[in-house]
Order: sequence, then C-alpha cells, then structure tokens
Amino acid sequence: MSDMDAHLLIVDDDERIRTLLQKFLMRNGFLVTAARDAAHARRILSGLDFDLIVLDIMMPGEDGLSFTKALRETHDVPILLLTAKGETGNRIEGLEAGADDYLAKPFEPKELLLRINAILRRMPETLIDHAAPKVLSLGTIKYDMERGEMWQGEDLVRLTATEMQLMKIFSASCNEPISRSKLVEELGRDRGQAQERAVDVQITRLRRKIEDDPKQPRFLQTVRGAGYMLAPE
Repeated sequence: MSDMDAHLLIVDDDERIRTLLQKFLMRNGFLVTAARDAAHARRILSGLDFDLIVLDIMMPGEDGLSFTKALRETHDVPILLLTAKGETGNRIEGLEAGADDYLAKPFEPKELLLRINAILRRMPETLIDHAAPKVLSLGTIKYDMERGEMWQGEDLVRLTATEMQLMKIFSASCNEPISRSKLVEELGRDRGQAQERAVDVQITRLRRKIEDDPKQPRFLQTVRGAGYMLAPE
C-alpha cells in the first residue's frame, strides 16, 4: 500500500478548516473522512479503520489530548495533532499522550502533507498489509471505498458516473450531512436551483440501488435543513 492509498480521518470542530483540509488531502490522492468533534469521530471509528488521524487539540467537549489518550487504549492508528499552541511543553504533552507528530497552527498545507507521508512511511509493512478493508455496510449492500464499487452479495451493482461520484463524496463524510449546494460544487456543476433539483433526482436514483424501501431511506438519509447524509451500519 502506498501513501496515496491511505484513508485519513480529520477531526476538527472548525468547519472551514475541516473542509479545506479534506479537499486538499483528497486532491493529493488520499481517501478522507471528516469528523466535527471527538464524539463524532468515535461513531465513525466504530465502523471504519483508518491509516492516520489528523486531530485538532482545541475542541469543545473532549479535547484532542484526552481523545488521544483514550484512543491509545484501543487503537494503534498513527495520530498527528494540530493546535494553535506551539510551545515546546505543549508538543511534549501531545507526544506523551500518544501522538506520533505535532503541527502548530498556522501551518502550510504542504508541511502537513509532508508530515503525513513521513508518518505513513514509518508504519510497519505488516500493519499495512493486514489493514482492514475499507468497506461500508448498507444492509445487504457493500460499498468498497477504495475501488468505488458497490456489491449485493456476489453481484456488482452498476452505478452511473454521477452515482459513483456521489458515493465517493458521501463515503468520505459518513454520518455528516452534506448540503445540496455543496454536492453541486463537489460534482463540479454550475450553482443554481436547477442543479440542486438535479442532485435530488440523482439521490432518488441512488436510493433505489441502496435502500430496501427508497421512500423511507435508512442509509442515504435526508437531514432536514442540512442536506443528505450517508449513515452506514
């Protein structure tokens, strides 16, 4: 597995930073899932394995240091801490909590990329070789995040190009609502109500391939006032 095959989890309560990091790292070949806080990250980690976690320290509720200590009791996944605190004492505290590296804000995205690649290169090959497959369970449907393939049993579910793009977008932000306008942007379409209605049509078609009852969706949910959300088992 190369660095570019890695699946990263970004945990940051600042939506702007979270979105910027997610887009930047995806442009550089990574598969990226984002969480808005430690509690959200726990829910995601209960169903997915990651190759590295980029974790902000200063978050409401459970902060990054406490979350790092808790993760180290059950997970060996590498952790890169982000914080506005750059003093030596803070860096030591983060490393003592179990982090693999520490990057102070503000930072250049290129430096973050270099540090992530450096951590991944240090990972033992045995851990990488035995990494769990990146597969989401949607009832009887299985979605392979790395291959972008959907299966029902041994049968491949055929997806259109737009449906494949939508699944890639949703699977990178499981359990997090995505607005219709953001979906239009991620799909590379011109903004406007017509395009948002077109997204609604594509969602309806995708639900027919995922849901047992598309009129009462269980996995590709509508979140009132927020958009659509993929909620795998």
